Amino acid sequence: MAIGRPQAQDWLRWALVAGPMFAAMPRANTLAWVLIGLTLVLSVPVLWLHDAAAHRWAPVVALAVIAAAATLLAVVPNSWASVTMFGTTFFVVLKQRTGPIVLAVAIDLAAITGWAVLHGTWQGALPTYAVVVVIVLLGLNRRARLARIEQTELALARAQTANEEHARAAALAERARIARELHDVLAHSLAGLSLNLQGARLMLVRDGASPDALAQIERAQELAADGLAEARKAVAALREDAVPVERAIADLLTAYRLDSGTRADLIVEGEPRELAPAVGTALVRAVQEALANTRKHAAHADVDVTLDYAEAAVHLTVADRQGRRPPDAPAAGYGLRGMGERVALLDGRLESGPGEDGWRIHLTVPA
Repeated sequence: MAIGRPQAQDWLRWALVAGPMFAAMPRANTLAWVLIGLTLVLSVPVLWLHDAAAHRWAPVVALAVIAAAATLLAVVPNSWASVTMFGTTFFVVLKQRTGPIVLAVAIDLAAITGWAVLHGTWQGALPTYAVVVVIVLLGLNRRARLARIEQTELALARAQTANEEHARAAALAERARIARELHDVLAHSLAGLSLNLQGARLMLVRDGASPDALAQIERAQELAADGLAEARKAVAALREDAVPVERAIADLLTAYRLDSGTRADLIVEGEPRELAPAVGTALVRAVQEALANTRKHAAHADVDVTLDYAEAAVHLTVADRQGRRPPDAPAAGYGLRGMGERVALLDGRLESGPGEDGWRIHLTVPA
């Protein structure tokens, strides 16, 4: 997933981490300077902690910041290092999973306990314990609110998709009715006209008609045949409702997000263009099969799909983010085998196998 430019809230998050370090500098000794420098270096990735939350190094960086700030709190008493420690804990509770949250709270409690033992005062430690509890509750409350907002957005997207599908079904039904009428009236009439013209030409030949008369009949017969072909094309066009490939893939990813509750993103590169039906079907079926395999072998894994419109081909990459390198598959299943056969018929190329943090499928189809 690409990391964007830091926003205002990202700079605020960084200020909560780095600001107390600058405030602690006037009273710093050698060890404190080391801790301050380490925290400032680690604070740079915190600028992107929100966008990079799905990366495995994000909780490691956050826990390292908390540990460094906790140690600095013991080295430089009554400093603002607790702001760094508690602020980072809040964002860990807000964005990370259970494991990092438990470790962050454990580091906070250990730091407060160590400070109380070192200075021989438990009276000041009790309110600090309460601060940790409040921070955790605030983070969990904010997290639940964001989850509710996301669920509401997904529900609205689902309702909008359902409305669009209903409208599309109604349009398809109307187009099918028009196609039937066109086929029954126009196509049948043109076919009958073509047969009658052929019979008239044969009769003129039998009766020895002039070449000009025969030429006019043959010309009319050609026009009828051309009209019949165009009518058939119009009927076929009315019965088809080609959905853009990127829209079809986005619908599949939306269904995956709703089913699994995890992230599934589509990135479109290049200029989208109309593809041949066989090419579009191959791309959509590839994503469908990849998501089915992810549901089966790596449930709740994040998914990244990249659709690249190159000059003479279309590239599709589907990668699930399992957080580890999956084992090699003993043999390709029927789904992957069928996908490979479909791509081969289009003179394309299919590659599939384990990546650094999940399974990856890449196919290239001339288009």
